[in-house]
Amino acid sequence: MESRAIADMSLTSDAADFVRFCYRRRRVGWPELYDEMCQVASRGLFRGWGPAELADRGVGFSLFGTPALAQLVQRTLEAEGDRSPRVAAVLVRRPSPREAEEESPVELRRTLVRALGVA
Repeated sequence: MESRAIADMSLTSDAADFVRFCYRRRRVGWPELYDEMCQVASRGLFRGWGPAELADRGVGFSLFGTPALAQLVQRTLEAEGDRSPRVAAVLVRRPSPREAEEESPVELRRTLVRALGVA
C-alpha cells in the first residue's frame, strides 16, 4: 500500500479550494455535498484533477477518509460565513480483520449512512 504524505489541510489549501468550488456549484449540506465532490472529482472539473490528484492534496473519498473530509468541509464553510446545516460528526471505527472479511462494500456504505443520520 502506498503511503501518502500528510497534506496541508489549512483553509487556504487546495483541499479547501476544492470544497469551495463544489459548494459554489451546488449549495447543499452534507452528505449531498459529498456526492457533488465525488462527481466533480470523477469528471476532473476542478483544475482538471481527478481522485488521485485530490488525494495527493488531502481530499480522500474512502470510507476511512470521510471523517477528515467532513471536518474540512465544516471548517471551510464556517470560515466562509455559511449558515448551512452543520456537517454531522462522522464516527467511523475500523473493523476487526474478521469483520472486514464479513462486511461487503454495501454494508460499509449502510454503516456510513447510519452514522451520518441519513435515511
